[in-house]
Amino acid sequence: MASLLSSSFITPPAKSDQLSQKHYFLHSFLHKKTNPSSTSKSALKFKCSAIGNGLFTQTTQEVRRIVPEENSNLPTVKIVYVVLEAQYQSSLSAAVQSLNRDPSKFASFEVVGYLVEELRDPDNYEAFCKDLEDANIFIGSLIFVEELALKVKAAVEKERERMDAVLVFPSMPEVMRLNKLGSFSMSQLGQSKSPFFQLFKRKKQGAGFADSMLKLVRTLPKVLKYLPSDKAQDARLYILSLQFWLGGSPDNLQNFVKMISGSYVPALKGTKVEYSDPVLFLDTGIWHPLAPCMYDDVKEYLNWYDTRRDTNEKLKSGNAPIVGLVLQRSHIVTGDEGHYVAVIMEMEARGAKVIPIFAGGLDFSGPVEKYFVDPFTKKPMVNSVVSLTGFALVGGPARQDHPRAVEALMKLDVPYMVAVPLVFQTTEEWLNSTLGLHPIQVALQVALPELDGGMEPIVFAGRDPRTGKSHALHKRVEQLCIRAIRWGELKRKSKAEKKLAITVFSFPPDKGNVGTAAYLNVFSSIFSVLSDLKKDGYNVEGLPETSEALIEEILHDKEAQFSSPNLNVVYKMGVREYQELTPYATALEENWGKPPGNLNSDGENLLVYGKQYGNVFIGVQPTFGYEGDPMRLLFSKSASPHHGFAAYYSFVEKVFKADAVLHFGTHGSLEFMPGKQVGMSDACFPDSLIGNIPNIYYYAANNPSEATIAKRRSYANTISYLTPPAENAGLYKGLKQLGELISSYQSLKDTGRGPQIVSTIISTARQCNLDKDVDLPDEAAEISANERDLVVGKVYSKIMEIESRLLPCGLHVVGEPPSAMEAVATLVNIAALDRPEEGITSLPSILAQTVGREMEDVYRGSDKGILKDVELLRQITDTSRGAVSAFVERTTNSKGQVVDVSNKLSSILGFGINEPWIQYLSNTKFYRADREKLRILFQFLGDCLKLVVADNELGSLKQALEGKFVEPGPGGDPIRNPKVLPTGKNIHALDPQSIPTEAAMQSAKVVVERLIERQKIDNGGNYPETVALVLWGTDNIKTYGESLGQVLWMIGVRPVADTFGRVNRVEPVSLEELGRPRIDVVVNCSGVFRDLFINQMNLLDRAVKMVAELDEPVEMNYVRKHALEQSKTLGIDIREAATRIFSNASGSYSSNINLAVENSTWNDEKQLQDMYLSRKSFAFDSDAPGAGMMEKKKVFEMALSTADATFQNLDSSEISLTDVSHYFDSDPTNLVQSLRKDGKKPSAYIADTTTANAQVRTLSETVRLDARTKLLNPKWYEGMMSSGYEGVREIEKRLTNTVGWSATSGQVDNWVYEEANTTFIQDEEMMNRLMNMNPNSFRKLVQTFLEANGRGYWETTEENIEKLKQLYSEVEDKIEGVDR
Repeated sequence: MASLLSSSFITPPAKSDQLSQKHYFLHSFLHKKTNPSSTSKSALKFKCSAIGNGLFTQTTQEVRRIVPEENSNLPTVKIVYVVLEAQYQSSLSAAVQSLNRDPSKFASFEVVGYLVEELRDPDNYEAFCKDLEDANIFIGSLIFVEELALKVKAAVEKERERMDAVLVFPSMPEVMRLNKLGSFSMSQLGQSKSPFFQLFKRKKQGAGFADSMLKLVRTLPKVLKYLPSDKAQDARLYILSLQFWLGGSPDNLQNFVKMISGSYVPALKGTKVEYSDPVLFLDTGIWHPLAPCMYDDVKEYLNWYDTRRDTNEKLKSGNAPIVGLVLQRSHIVTGDEGHYVAVIMEMEARGAKVIPIFAGGLDFSGPVEKYFVDPFTKKPMVNSVVSLTGFALVGGPARQDHPRAVEALMKLDVPYMVAVPLVFQTTEEWLNSTLGLHPIQVALQVALPELDGGMEPIVFAGRDPRTGKSHALHKRVEQLCIRAIRWGELKRKSKAEKKLAITVFSFPPDKGNVGTAAYLNVFSSIFSVLSDLKKDGYNVEGLPETSEALIEEILHDKEAQFSSPNLNVVYKMGVREYQELTPYATALEENWGKPPGNLNSDGENLLVYGKQYGNVFIGVQPTFGYEGDPMRLLFSKSASPHHGFAAYYSFVEKVFKADAVLHFGTHGSLEFMPGKQVGMSDACFPDSLIGNIPNIYYYAANNPSEATIAKRRSYANTISYLTPPAENAGLYKGLKQLGELISSYQSLKDTGRGPQIVSTIISTARQCNLDKDVDLPDEAAEISANERDLVVGKVYSKIMEIESRLLPCGLHVVGEPPSAMEAVATLVNIAALDRPEEGITSLPSILAQTVGREMEDVYRGSDKGILKDVELLRQITDTSRGAVSAFVERTTNSKGQVVDVSNKLSSILGFGINEPWIQYLSNTKFYRADREKLRILFQFLGDCLKLVVADNELGSLKQALEGKFVEPGPGGDPIRNPKVLPTGKNIHALDPQSIPTEAAMQSAKVVVERLIERQKIDNGGNYPETVALVLWGTDNIKTYGESLGQVLWMIGVRPVADTFGRVNRVEPVSLEELGRPRIDVVVNCSGVFRDLFINQMNLLDRAVKMVAELDEPVEMNYVRKHALEQSKTLGIDIREAATRIFSNASGSYSSNINLAVENSTWNDEKQLQDMYLSRKSFAFDSDAPGAGMMEKKKVFEMALSTADATFQNLDSSEISLTDVSHYFDSDPTNLVQSLRKDGKKPSAYIADTTTANAQVRTLSETVRLDARTKLLNPKWYEGMMSSGYEGVREIEKRLTNTVGWSATSGQVDNWVYEEANTTFIQDEEMMNRLMNMNPNSFRKLVQTFLEANGRGYWETTEENIEKLKQLYSEVEDKIEGVDR
């Protein structure tokens, strides 16, 4: 057994004493050998740069080349093969070597093999083409990556006629068509009626494809044997070849080579070549390395298991946990199963029984049910399942069938983990890579299994560069097994003994910020969760009576003798204990010095903050630790976690001994700690910190991108929660008065009072600061009736825009779904979108068509301020709200809860005349609306209503805590994609290779054309030469790649999808079709986008470089124009000069400007700009994709210095510019101005696609709209204050983010600060409410006002400033007193 578990890696030389300290970093599979004679310290530092050709793998075909000894009198047969994974390498090499050694041999065999991935390297590809020139036989298998499939096709096509045989096993159709065996070929794929073609029909190609192929393989040879024609014999040999190949053992492959060369190589004509039939293995079954055979029956397998002599008593007891393993059959038959053996042995050594199943096809849903579910009781026989294949459960690398997989896993109902073996890289290449896993592998083996509900993508096996065999990575295998057993234990432990650690966040670090999470009332939610768990039998001893009391107990240290700025301390960890419990502690010293340091410590001990109630611990996660240090914020790479952070997780796992940790709300810092992007090693901090604790994470449903980072980097089971129900912003104060004036103008405009009302409208609009958004004439000016209508129309259009803006009101509490009436605004917005793919017309479109208009024209006219269009739009909007409200009222009871919707609906939908929406419309001008379209729409809205009010957030948490399967579901915007509902699902993103979609490209074109149109108006009719823009992870998931599409359309290229609908290629659009110059871009990708969409960064980089090399006049191709100038100035080639796709260094996130602003730790704007440049200047290079992110600051600065405009997208109503700090953190407006030679400030634009009427506004317009609808809007701030403590913080956060915009762009008007001061400070009653609810956040609010004034962003009266200073010292005293 031992030989199976060891691996041939050499340890870097090191001193023995160093090893003992740092052995943590000598990764899992290195032998612990010491070499006292050598003193090289550097060997311990792992290289993080790419080696050699900058590609992902440096291996070449030469390790797979076998050349026979010179033997003149025998013919030589040359075989060239291309495979996806290396497991065939050792088996095929063994087969050929034994043929060459055979004394009675009939030919000499030369063989050479390529892994698909190696063909990216031009040198390898050239060698491949050369090898084909004298090849007799070509074999290909599982070629599913389009760009490489096309390379294989091009090379083989040239030689296909000349070669004796071409055999391609399941691959993309383009490659399958290369098959040629005598008269048998598949080039008819696409015309023929052959059974093969039926398999390849696009629609059918789910995972069933491979299964039907296997059935065919089993039955056809028998049938074909008796058909006389050559054609039938050739087809029969093709099928036999496939059987040999799937059989995979050296014997099978030896007979396969004999059969093909004997039958088709002309030099062997007339030689009788004997071969045996394929040895067939089970297609599906159970395999154990020590078992005498493969089993087809789980009972037989378990009988054998219980009679084993080599196991300990623990394993034989009926009480041992049982883990199901899912294996790839090809690894077992080719004998490349060392990594599987290691997992089985480790599980058993830890006391768990295993049932390892395999399948030959790509559909595991059948075998999972057959072998893991007890046929009699229908209950699962396993406690958890780990797939070691890395693939989706149904469909492998080809087409996936996720609904079928989810159905099988829901029946099984146990935690499902998908671990990953390295496929495209060798172990060393993965270790040295800052990216971690190869992007294509991330797409196939991490993103797709997530859609099934798979979690924990732990890299458990490496690949040997010489033999191509997989080997176990022991530290990783150990972690995988412990985690799988721990998830399984949750099913077995009683509720009363389970321990749960709830982790809350505090960001920025301040007592007023404990329990930060997007849109969530954290303490009320925790209170609701714990009350529920208590009822359910969990031990939550001493839980206070109210959520307010809960806040008090966690925030205030009762033991403190005098005023304590600290939170409640639950545990003091001495330095020695900390070092014993935290094996990676020494690795943190480089950034933080010796423990305990000064963060979360009292100088002697490390402090864990929080409070314990019975078996539940509520703890406060420490912060990054460097947010208060402007020098550290300038570092281009983020620092490691500090000792206090590590001590927190050591406490949770090893002192409190949690069975699970629940991270409460979006989001903490754990998953954003440095380490590889995906596919952690043991030296990556998120992996070290989470250790072996099952991690459950409540994440906002509208943030799938960061939720995905939490899944991949901290192994979280993410459970979605709803964002608060949206409402229309409404009008207040002067804006409300304006609305009233406008309606009186409409009724009186033709009387003599018209002009007088208009002049009142103009002066009121000025008081409301609308003069920045609308051109207002002087009040006294004489204007014609038409001009009056236009002025009123424009003001009306502006206040309508404010009134109908959606905003989430208040904060969500877990387990409290919205009432039906609260859901009305959400449904109205769902109804406002056309959904052509589902045959649904939007309600506004149906209403507009009733009066003979198209909705798009109404929007355009309203935007221009044409009074009758603005009025029509308002009528349509009001009528939509009325009709939807009438519908919702009919489906609810007197308490406002939705009662059995389906029954109510069928009764409503049954009677045409009684339909509530028809009744409502009958009293409006839209009474003739199309009934059929309305019925389809309201049926859809009825389904959506059921989803909005369903409540599964607590239910899913309890399922996860009981070790059950949490149903997966997409994250995103519930208005665009109602499938996001109901919440309480395990959130996933999407297949990264599926974007941008056709529809996203269409929307992108509209926005780009509007942006260019707007910039030409503001820029003297000139096109912008360069646009600097930002790509976000979440918005590309929600919109299926719209902003990605915008970049492609600016430079004038379009995406091309392959047969599987995956986008891995682009082609240029001709200048004639484009009708304008190609616009240059500088793309700043968020760190999250970089992690999730590295394939798309590769695509963008290839697109920009392709455009830079087009032979076009520079005045029509600004990409080329700038790249030529930059290549000349910097002395580099044009491809490097055309680098435009930037982000952070791998494992780092954000420009840190947000941290500096939130913590007021910055001196001047230049310092913020330096942070941006130092952290965001890492480029992705498609010519060396394996190198990861490389710093290219010079090119970055030069590219930015050409920008005429900066641009960002807003994609959903919940998150706007001042709601989160990400937007200003990524804004380069002032930076571009400082880099431009002419010092001109670029125009700054924001595209708003949150409604059906997409808009491009200037940044300052958007900031004003945001201030009016949120910060200054009583509906919004009263909604927030109803949440108490958390609400005050939300108000303060909006003001701080507004200062952020002043700092990065200077686009905030003075009145915004002035009005905010009037609202929150001048109003005594309001000021006192804020101060009493959350004094710490109120202090920060006052401080922010003073800072805005001190930095020159707000000019105000001396007495205002005096009042603020006096308030500040009052609050200080109050806080000191409170804590006493």
